[in-house]
Amino acid sequence: MARSASKPTEPVSYEQALAELDRLVAQMEDGQMPLDQLLDAYRRASELLQFCRSRLQAVEEQVKVLDEGVLKPWAASA
Repeated sequence: MARSASKPTEPVSYEQALAELDRLVAQMEDGQMPLDQLLDAYRRASELLQFCRSRLQAVEEQVKVLDEGVLKPWAASA
């Protein structure tokens, strides 16, 4: 059986990537995936993780600009 060579699409948002990543992790943790599918899921999860990290880094850079070049500590409101 030939495997599809199509590359998964890039997520349109951080939230979409995170949701797909959560789904993949749950499937992998279930332990019921065949080895080939597990490897594909791991690769996709790595791509999604990189996407999420890059989006977070971009947002952090924007926050630095908005805060005059200084990244201020997050103060969560109670």
